[in-house]
Amino acid sequence: MAIEKVRQYFREIGIEDRIQEFTVSSATVELAAKAVGVEGARICKTLSFKDGEEGCILIQTAGDAKIDNRKFKDAFHHKATMLSAEEVVAFTGHTIGGVCAFAIEHPGVRIFCDESLKRFETVFPACGSASSAVEMTCDELFQFSKAEAWLDVCKLPEIEA
Repeated sequence: MAIEKVRQYFREIGIEDRIQEFTVSSATVELAAKAVGVEGARICKTLSFKDGEEGCILIQTAGDAKIDNRKFKDAFHHKATMLSAEEVVAFTGHTIGGVCAFAIEHPGVRIFCDESLKRFETVFPACGSASSAVEMTCDELFQFSKAEAWLDVCKLPEIEA
């Protein structure tokens, strides 16, 4: 199971005890927010995109953020095309609902964090299963996911006056 790979990775860096496992699904932002007990925006979702023909790009974003196609194209010089469920598993080892940027072994995977996360002191990414999460600071997320850079490739929902 993918959560076991993440658990082993976290054991090696001394944070295995921080994994939270739930008896309910945390496969969507809404379900994860309910399971953790926080607003959905604090859920760190990991989105997976094609990167040419050989690799993929993982972008960790705030739960309420959406990819801005123009910003994505400016950053990566190609259109944002999401991976299929099968491609996600092939590149990350994680299935949809539990995708995270931890314990990634495929050499063609590039990992980034989006600026939308920096609004929060801590965020909650999944841990390789559809019923898990871990609370991390943004600096920890960047470090433990081995991200390449912080990017601004998302848009946030407009706040109604």
